[in-house]
Amino acid sequence: MWPKLLCLLALLNASCASPIEIVINTTNEAGGGKAGHKLLPAAAATTTTTTTARTTTATTRNETAGAYLTKSSLPYADNSGHGNNNNNNNSSLVPLQLHATDAAVAASPQLRQSAPTFPPLQNKKHEKAIKCHCDICKETNHICETDGYCFTSVEKDTDSKIIFSFRCLPLANHLPPEDPAWCHDKTPTSSTQCCQDDFCNTRENYNGVIPEYRSNETLSSWQLVAIIVGATLSICFSGTVAWYWCQRRKRLANGRPFAKEDSVYDPILNGNTTLHDIIEMTTSGSGSAGLPLLVQRSIARQVQLCHVIGKGRFGEVWRGRWRGENVAVKIFSSREECSWFREAEIYQTVMLRHENILGFIAADNKDNGTWTQLWLVTDYHENGSLFDYLTTHTVDTNTMLNMALSIATGLAHLHMDIVGTRGKPAIAHRDLKSKNILVKSNLSCAIGDLGLAVRHVEKDDSVDIPSTHRVGTKRYMAPEVLDESMNAQHFDSYKRADVYAFGLILWEIARRCNMGMIFEEYQLPYWDVVQPDPSIEEMKKVVCIEKSRPNIPNRWHASDVLHNMAKVMKECWYPNPVARLTALRIKKTLAAIRVEDKVKN
Repeated sequence: MWPKLLCLLALLNASCASPIEIVINTTNEAGGGKAGHKLLPAAAATTTTTTTARTTTATTRNETAGAYLTKSSLPYADNSGHGNNNNNNNSSLVPLQLHATDAAVAASPQLRQSAPTFPPLQNKKHEKAIKCHCDICKETNHICETDGYCFTSVEKDTDSKIIFSFRCLPLANHLPPEDPAWCHDKTPTSSTQCCQDDFCNTRENYNGVIPEYRSNETLSSWQLVAIIVGATLSICFSGTVAWYWCQRRKRLANGRPFAKEDSVYDPILNGNTTLHDIIEMTTSGSGSAGLPLLVQRSIARQVQLCHVIGKGRFGEVWRGRWRGENVAVKIFSSREECSWFREAEIYQTVMLRHENILGFIAADNKDNGTWTQLWLVTDYHENGSLFDYLTTHTVDTNTMLNMALSIATGLAHLHMDIVGTRGKPAIAHRDLKSKNILVKSNLSCAIGDLGLAVRHVEKDDSVDIPSTHRVGTKRYMAPEVLDESMNAQHFDSYKRADVYAFGLILWEIARRCNMGMIFEEYQLPYWDVVQPDPSIEEMKKVVCIEKSRPNIPNRWHASDVLHNMAKVMKECWYPNPVARLTALRIKKTLAAIRVEDKVKN
């Protein structure tokens, strides 16, 4: 009867009874395990397992369920804590839930005596723990134990020093456990070898490859400087080439179309025509303004440069050859493009061509592949400038009057305006001096260098000139230019300044006049009172404040020609610009002096 009653109670408790909680005292049977060497970052921790067991009484009488839990540590530990025994023998309380029937059975002495018992559960340990050399386990005499492998690691540091490491390799967290992949690790700077015997990880047993360490080669300071300089030069060169190529393409795209064969079919350039013939053919009509542009470019492209004959602030002057004829080529630098354009524009003014004005032939911009040159081709005069000629030659009275009259004639032509449909405007030179006057083969003169010239606009009585009027050579500047009292908006002011400079040129010529083997050495005006390159302040002090003028030698008064020349000079030097002679009046006066001198001789 008792078995049936017990079965009935068990079934009732299994279906409706509430669980109650009891506490079982468990201990770590495997406590005191030693920690092993830890190489990899996976930590080996001691785990405590809490188990909730449900047991019910079935058909067998006196049958009970028992739960035995043990707390054990894993068979490996961190090498860094090797030698420190983990005190895991402390009792721990584990909650266990049982049904009321189980509690009743457990509380019954009779049932507790007849219930079967089971041994405690525990983790399965490694069959055999191996001992290894450990270079960091000082507390355990450099020995560690592990359930995995012993390993030897070797590497070469930056100082080419070989470093060996000996440790334990736990089996946990390594795949596959029977042959961890980390045991076959090989990098350019390290290598690892594993073994499974006691104390097998020795230096003598290591038969792996010792890796070669390749340190980063450091460059010397000179090598760094060379690399930096080379890279900079390469970048600059590449940038320059790219810039030049873009500029060249831009010039070619914007340039005027011109074919080399044009000169063959051009009736002006074809045949044995000379420069004089070409100029006569193209400027014979009234209102002409120089050669056509294509003719100018054709001539400029055919000029061959010979040698340099002069230099100035603008650039250089070369002697060139065109079809056997000498020409002068004034080459402007690219910085002086405005001066080049202005001078070419003035030279091509309608009806400007005159025998006492330097003959203009062509203007062109030439690209030699490296830089752009601005060419101005004019007549060539082998005697050079008046300054060069007077420095090395003396003149007689006839030559002196011829030179003076030719300069005055050219200046009068510049200053004169020709009224008409295509008339010539009045032009002021603004930089008249002996270096800008050329001596022709017949010893007459021609005025050149019109880069600073200004034109009079008759329509509104204005002057086409930039705002500044202090230009030209300081030694030849008129008093009103030096003290800035000149009316820059009045064109006659510029003509009167030219007349002042012309008076100084007459003084230079007269000094070299040879009469009875008596003459003065050549000197520039005011050579005795200012330095070779005077400033505006120096010239202002001498000319405006002290009102000094070039000295007239006493011998000039003994000659009618030189005396008359001196009178003309003084009338050109008046401090008051309005009192000075005009260029046309000077021209007529000099012509009368020459006639008088011819009559006497």
